[in-house]
Amino acid sequence: MSIPPASPDIHALWRNAQAVCFDIDSTVCLDEGIDMLAAHAGVGDQVAAMTSAAMGGTVLFQRLDLIRPSRSMVADCLRAHPPRLTPGILDLVNALTRRRVAVYLITGGFTHMAEPVLKKLGLPRTQLIANTLLFAADGSFAGFDTAALTARSGGKGAAISDLKNRFGYAPLIMVGDGVTDLEARPPADGFIGFGGVVVRDRVKAQADWFVLDFQDLQAELDRSPPARRRSSTAG
Repeated sequence: MSIPPASPDIHALWRNAQAVCFDIDSTVCLDEGIDMLAAHAGVGDQVAAMTSAAMGGTVLFQRLDLIRPSRSMVADCLRAHPPRLTPGILDLVNALTRRRVAVYLITGGFTHMAEPVLKKLGLPRTQLIANTLLFAADGSFAGFDTAALTARSGGKGAAISDLKNRFGYAPLIMVGDGVTDLEARPPADGFIGFGGVVVRDRVKAQADWFVLDFQDLQAELDRSPPARRRSSTAG
């Protein structure tokens, strides 16, 4: 089931997209990665409250300072709680790939948590934009890379601008559940809000198109054959 789009143009933009950027937490995956890590560290309630109020890099630092994830903690968490893909996303990514659409994952989460998701989706590492945890020589927590685009407020929009500047993608569509995804349009040419895991009122109200099931996006692709694409590749 989907909510009628604010503009019919979003359907055409989606069918003709040269690149699609997906958020991970509560979009591509059913869970919030940092909340899973926090629960594994025994500070789940405190970090979940921070996550719901997250506004930018400072809150990210506060959550990490509370969790203090070591290299072994991250590995243990992934073994105990492997990423769970949202139903329909694998078929959708495969359909986009067959159409020669570049698919990216853009997240305020961490590469260590996101790389297993890439593997499940069959995407290369070059098509992940995420934050990077830093570890000391003994594997203990040593912070995160604050130079990453996604480590700051407005980072998803900055990452999309960088992709468009480097590869000339037009149109480029952002798909996600959160306000940070919504705020990446522009530079994204269109924003599709996803409410299949959680519905956020502002996202539902302001998205160009709001869907509750990835099958809605799949069905729209099926309406038209793949367009001929230029031969440039990402990464």
